[in-house]
Amino acid sequence: MRSCRLIAALLAGCAALHLQAAEQVLHYASPAPDTPQGWEQQALPIGNGRLGAMLFGQVARDRLQFNDITLWTGDRRTMGAFQPFGDVVLTLDDADAPVSDYRRELDIARAVNRLTYTQHGVRFTREALASHPAQVIAWRLTADRPGRYHGRIALTDRHGAALSAANNTLTAVGALPNGMAYASQLRVVHEGGTVSVDGNTLRFNGVNALTLILGAGTSFADGQPPLPRVQRQAAAAPRWAQLRAAHERDVGALLGRVTLNLGATPPERRALSTDARLAAYTQHGNDPELEALYFHFGRYLLVSSSRDSLPANLQGLWNDHLQPPWNSDYHSNINLQMNYWPAEVTNLAETARPFHRFVQRLIPAWRHAVSERAALALTNPQALPPETPPWDNSVQPPPETFLTTTGTPVRGWALRTETNPFGHQGYLWNMTGNAWYARHFWEHYAFTQDRTFLRDVAWPVLREVGEFWEDRLRTTPDGGLVAPNGWSPEHGPIQDGVAYDQQILWDHFDNLAQAAEVLGEPAARDRAAAIRDRLAGPRVGSWGQLLEWMEELKDPVLDTPRDTHRHVSHLYALYPGRQISPTRTPALAAAARTTLAARGDVSTGWSMAWKIAFWARLHDGNHAHELLRGLLAQPGARKAREGAEVHQGGTYPNLLDTHPPFQIDGNFGATAAIAEMLLQSHDGVIALLPALPVAWGQGSVQGLRARGGFVVDIAWAQGRVTRTSVRAVAGAGGGRLRVGERVIELQLRPGQTRTLEFPLP
Repeated sequence: MRSCRLIAALLAGCAALHLQAAEQVLHYASPAPDTPQGWEQQALPIGNGRLGAMLFGQVARDRLQFNDITLWTGDRRTMGAFQPFGDVVLTLDDADAPVSDYRRELDIARAVNRLTYTQHGVRFTREALASHPAQVIAWRLTADRPGRYHGRIALTDRHGAALSAANNTLTAVGALPNGMAYASQLRVVHEGGTVSVDGNTLRFNGVNALTLILGAGTSFADGQPPLPRVQRQAAAAPRWAQLRAAHERDVGALLGRVTLNLGATPPERRALSTDARLAAYTQHGNDPELEALYFHFGRYLLVSSSRDSLPANLQGLWNDHLQPPWNSDYHSNINLQMNYWPAEVTNLAETARPFHRFVQRLIPAWRHAVSERAALALTNPQALPPETPPWDNSVQPPPETFLTTTGTPVRGWALRTETNPFGHQGYLWNMTGNAWYARHFWEHYAFTQDRTFLRDVAWPVLREVGEFWEDRLRTTPDGGLVAPNGWSPEHGPIQDGVAYDQQILWDHFDNLAQAAEVLGEPAARDRAAAIRDRLAGPRVGSWGQLLEWMEELKDPVLDTPRDTHRHVSHLYALYPGRQISPTRTPALAAAARTTLAARGDVSTGWSMAWKIAFWARLHDGNHAHELLRGLLAQPGARKAREGAEVHQGGTYPNLLDTHPPFQIDGNFGATAAIAEMLLQSHDGVIALLPALPVAWGQGSVQGLRARGGFVVDIAWAQGRVTRTSVRAVAGAGGGRLRVGERVIELQLRPGQTRTLEFPLP
């Protein structure tokens, strides 16, 4: 019996390896058009966290459009926008002839872009990668016959930089109007043939192979001219084989932590190119390997756009517009936070650190904005600038004073909805954005159990946000506490006690109390818990919905079953918060379900991703999967009901999310939501397969993280867990496991693993 079980396990492992290989590659049978639409919908991204590029796969004339995540216009006084950097343009002679066996692909397990085609009887190959160890982008051109490369290479700039060519290098040096210096340098390494300077371009003839090494940077981090640093990086990059090997080790150490098998796709569907496969999925569904690919693609995008520089913005780090949508900025009312939902649970905790550092670096500017406005309110209140009306409401809110009820300035910091990297803020104050940001500091500790991080990094942020809200909260006649002048993004009137604010604050003071307990601060723990318990909580309305405002509105649309707004901010307590739970608060969970049903499934991309997570938290895997089908479909494929918002998100052929237009938070939110369907740990237990849909009847996942410092593997068949391994990698150990209705005490010590096979005796 034991040998049969071992053979079955080996066969299952081989099947999982096959599926894993198939799930890690996007591939296409034609180039991406070199147009704005082609960039957005069909070009393929690479990135090392700071440098990123989009590749089109054109044959005769191709370009590598690149970005540095720190290249921004604007400053402390103006918003500005994230900027495109430039292009590497490759033009090949005698390359207009027909080609055969064309294939372009993105291998997301290795983070390598590849193009292959046959022309004139020669097999040509191009590979591109963005190396984090070397801090360069590399583009390699080879052929299976010598001397077949003839053409030209140009380095272009979007901002009037000085261009030059010498010694097999192309250089661009410039500055933006805000004084930010930037530079790029392309070093060309050739094998065979010749390379020569031709004006500001390089001409190559009779070359066997070319390796293009691109370095780029700005003065953002240190204020120093970036050219010397860029030159060193381009010059120090090793030869291609070593460069690629180091790159694959680097990304493999991150991306290889999690594997996912959601079942087998029919072979005829698997053979399709990714764009054709997406079209077939839009019509018929039934492609679990594509769903797994989408999950992995989200992790790939996070590693590619968030390592050790600025955090991922609204477009990650990829942008080809001088004026991108919403400035490609940092939105505090969900979008930046959603970018980091998959970081902890999908075992990429390191990628959250740029977000933490971003917040820490800007807190002084945000603190100054609060104190400056409070001082003005005390000395010259008539001079307070008016606020922008909320998104969907023409009533102008009162000027914010940041004064306590006794007329003294509040402590701490707050921020507005829009933020740039320099500290400038725009649009409406999003007061509880500070607490939502602080949540990510607590979550990093909850998953990693890193007490040094909690004490030195998270605690100061959590504590100061708590002080801000201690000063700002107002007492109601019944002794409760409410946040004044709140807003339910991006929706409805300004009021006290808006559900969005109240739920975020419950979450914050609960986290603050837990942090104080861990750090041995009993007075702070008791104070935070007391505030948490006095906060006005979620309430149910007349038609069974969760109220978005303290009192039900008298409005023809707002707070009615006809309201289909993309933001469902008043369900924060369900996800990412934990105040509402089907097991602990079933009545509130039922009200959340009623609200979700009324809002509908079809919406913008990121909204659908959030709703997948909502339904997962409600333990409704089939509805969550139906929403995933809508998100992972061609844009506009599903029609909203009459009277609903016109925005219809979806997925472009290159698997990037559309708001519309392209906005990366939907990719990240969906990846986190898929993980939430398979594993939850917010309710004090590690729950296995809490929202498994019928469509994923058999499968496995390895490497997901759970709060408390655990790594979890799960295998299942016929919708039931068959095997799990839980490893306590950090923390105090212990651990409780929920499988169906059964709760199992794991009693693990740090470093220990417990493996269980089901059904248990």
